[in-house]
Amino acid sequence: MAFNQELEAITQAFSGHGVDEKSLVTTLGKWDPLERESFRKKTPHLFTEDHERHFQRWDDHYVHLLKHEFVRFKNAVVLWSMHPWERDARFVKEALKKGQNAYGVLIEVACTRSSEELLGARKAYHSLFDHSIEEDVASHIHGIERKLLIALLSAYRYEGKKVKDDTAKSEAKVLSNAIKNAHKKPINEDDEVIRILATRSKLHLQAVYKHYKEISGKNLDEDLDDLRFKETVQCLCTPQIYFSKVLNEALRIDVDKNTKKSLTRVIVTRADIDMKEIKAQYHNLYGVSLSQKVEEVARGNYKDFLLNLIVRGG
Repeated sequence: MAFNQELEAITQAFSGHGVDEKSLVTTLGKWDPLERESFRKKTPHLFTEDHERHFQRWDDHYVHLLKHEFVRFKNAVVLWSMHPWERDARFVKEALKKGQNAYGVLIEVACTRSSEELLGARKAYHSLFDHSIEEDVASHIHGIERKLLIALLSAYRYEGKKVKDDTAKSEAKVLSNAIKNAHKKPINEDDEVIRILATRSKLHLQAVYKHYKEISGKNLDEDLDDLRFKETVQCLCTPQIYFSKVLNEALRIDVDKNTKKSLTRVIVTRADIDMKEIKAQYHNLYGVSLSQKVEEVARGNYKDFLLNLIVRGG
């Protein structure tokens, strides 16, 4: 392979989600000092030229980013090997540490897991951190989201098939009126709205979602301005659409490291649950298969591992 082709391969190996370990070993590992110097000079997005001292130095910001890319494969393997209860408990703990921008992960755990899975995550949290999820959410979150998040994470929803359609229709009207009057009483302060979203079964809420559209002509999540309530409705009523959107955002090249982490989280946690449905929804929304998109964006062992999980999901 000519040097320019090798240079392109190495540049690609350092771009995307994860790194292409094979290219780094087979190509970068055999370059002599002059070839490595040429690489540094021809990749100004990776290296900064010190004209006064006549050498090229790594860009500190890029080195910091690369540290995260090198460990993506390791993190994915560790999470996949972990008991789902522990995995979710650690997701919750990490989200609480990161703050408001990560609170969507709390909603994801609370609203896309079964009642037993959420109860298991609460048990694991006790074991790992000697606190309850509820008390840590209450002590860490002081904003308007606290009431909703505590209610969602404390839930143990009915999972049977019985739905009272009249009640669902009535509660759709409650939600419609609450949204119309949000200028008088914000949704996040409405106890009835929080009660409906935090206690009703998912089948019941899907019926509410259907009736809401019949009443208003729009989907419930489209009418909600509050991000946390929007995410809650999506996770409870249209989870495959929610996960498809999270994955698509995470697969962008220009997103921050925390958004990129969503790619691992979603694929690892949904591979044994509803990956087949997520793949179908992703293709429907974006006109490309999830596997193809991961193939384009991810690199190396990380890419291969994710693709394996996507395929095994059906």
